Amino acid sequence: MSSTNTSIKIDPALKKESQALFESFGLSLSTAVNIFLRQAVREQAIPFRIGAPAPNSETMKAIDDARNGIGLSKGFSSVEKLMEDLDADD
Repeated sequence: MSSTNTSIKIDPALKKESQALFESFGLSLSTAVNIFLRQAVREQAIPFRIGAPAPNSETMKAIDDARNGIGLSKGFSSVEKLMEDLDADD
């Protein structure tokens, strides 16, 4: 099978880090990119999950606390009830 050259722009630091990683697997950067492309074509999708970074432990605790009703203020059925409560603190 013949091959063709493709030029892509990569951050120099990312290129250096990825080359070191792939070399530790016995792969060149070119081989790693080809593996990615073949897998994408095979799956007809990006072959890994793309998303926001996972929340840190502090954020996860806040989410869990909110889901469990911990540390939340009381709810109000109307703006009037809210205003009564706010005025009562004066």
